[in-house]
Amino acid sequence: MKKTGITVLGVIFGMLLAGSVLAADKFAYVDLGRIFSEYSKTKDYDKVLGDKENEYSSEREKKINEIKQYQDKMNLMNDKEKESKKPDLEKKIKSLQDYDRDQQTELRKEQNEKLKEISKDVEEAIKKYAEKEGYTFVFDDRILVYQTKSMEITDKVIDILNKGKKR
Repeated sequence: MKKTGITVLGVIFGMLLAGSVLAADKFAYVDLGRIFSEYSKTKDYDKVLGDKENEYSSEREKKINEIKQYQDKMNLMNDKEKESKKPDLEKKIKSLQDYDRDQQTELRKEQNEKLKEISKDVEEAIKKYAEKEGYTFVFDDRILVYQTKSMEITDKVIDILNKGKKR
């Protein structure tokens, strides 16, 4: 009987101790999607990458039109002339395919580099704010089943990221 009483007392003491430790922790969460979309650097990079994609699309369209014109000319030729021009057409098509592959690879590479840079900035801003305000944990809102708005620090992190930039 004494052992049971001591065990129960130990469990209660452990629960109280654990509760006081948890009470000392400070939790918050952020909306990473909103942080990324409202971060001025993301907007700047989106514009730069968009301009590059437009430039690529324009150049690609020129190459496609050139191939179509060449094909139209070939359609007016006799079979012997067509056969002699076929390697040139294949070369133009291969050039377009190479251009597509190279440009897509380059755009993806640049996009990944920018995403890494922005992610690092966001992580540093969250860490800076959490340390300053004494937060033990900061979660991404996408992994939480339930959260209360009073624990959200998204606006504060966005302010840190955009500090010194005019919107």
